[in-house]
Amino acid sequence: MKKTNIIIFVTLIFAACHNKENRIQPNTKPTSDNVVTLSAIQQKNAGIETSRFTTKNISTLLKVNGKIDVPPQSLFSISVPLGGYLKYTKLLPGMYINKGEVLAVMEDAQYIQLQQDYLTAKAQLSFSEGEYNRQKELNQSKATSDKVFEQTKSVYQTQNILIKSLEQKLLLIGLNPNKITANNISKNINIYSPVTGFVSSVKVNIGKYVNPSDVMFELVNPADIHLTLSVFEKDINKLSIGQKLVAYSNGNPKQKYPCEIILISKNLSDQNSTEVHCHFELYDKKLLPGTFMNAEIMIAGNSATVIADDAIVRYDNKQYIFIAKGNNVFAMQEIQTGNSENGFTEILNANELTNQMVVTKGAYNLLMASKNTNDE
Repeated sequence: MKKTNIIIFVTLIFAACHNKENRIQPNTKPTSDNVVTLSAIQQKNAGIETSRFTTKNISTLLKVNGKIDVPPQSLFSISVPLGGYLKYTKLLPGMYINKGEVLAVMEDAQYIQLQQDYLTAKAQLSFSEGEYNRQKELNQSKATSDKVFEQTKSVYQTQNILIKSLEQKLLLIGLNPNKITANNISKNINIYSPVTGFVSSVKVNIGKYVNPSDVMFELVNPADIHLTLSVFEKDINKLSIGQKLVAYSNGNPKQKYPCEIILISKNLSDQNSTEVHCHFELYDKKLLPGTFMNAEIMIAGNSATVIADDAIVRYDNKQYIFIAKGNNVFAMQEIQTGNSENGFTEILNANELTNQMVVTKGAYNLLMASKNTNDE
């Protein structure tokens, strides 16, 4: 019985030692905090693979910000040329409207007076024209003096000028002179939309008197809404007309909007930045003028020394790689990284690590093994 117990105890000790050897941890205490030594079996179980640094063209990601903007030719301020009281409107900010749609109905006594003056002048013109023609015939036969004829001609021409002037005033307030008669004189006029778009602001209320200089509504034509970015002077030469980029808002950063640069301003602001104007490939109506936007622009970079992203580990707010020293020894080396693209990252201090073999797979296993041993 004693012999049997001794055999079982020895067997358990052997199994425990064998299992401990196969765990991913150093066989001995590392000579420093950044060195890990593995057995051949441990290295195989950790899936360690190594590679040298390589050279690739890595693009630079330029991050800028700006806002949704509207060019002056796409922003419409609606006013009443002759003034008047607002009788009716249904407009609200954000409402979509079509070209020619009634925006408001205005009311004022001067509209009545204008139509009266026009009809009166029109009637007077008919008399003046008849008198002019009569005096012209008489003057040709010398039955009347040249002075009388010239006076009649002047009255006719003056009346004709008055008619043309009143017609233009009527057109200015949206009334068709050809449709005005004594039976349809109106105290109201309609304000029509000059564009298809949406209402960006409403500045009046029912019953308010609006002066000719007052802006009642502001309309936006979304056909030319674009993105205006602020780019610093040092980055301007990296951009070009037609260059592609993506934009996104703070409220929904996952929603990316493809854009294209259409104009780069030549003027610098006090902050040494300039405006870059971009068109949306597909404009989203949810993006209202003034919305703050972020943008990412890929800029073709130069040749850089890179390593696979899997080779880089992060610990204590720093970045490291593991250098294979031979004989299953691996040293953790701090690095400075640059831009990343397609699974590779630029190593800025790679000149210090020339011809070194870098762990490209299993790097995190080495990090855990190193830190677990150091904590013992």
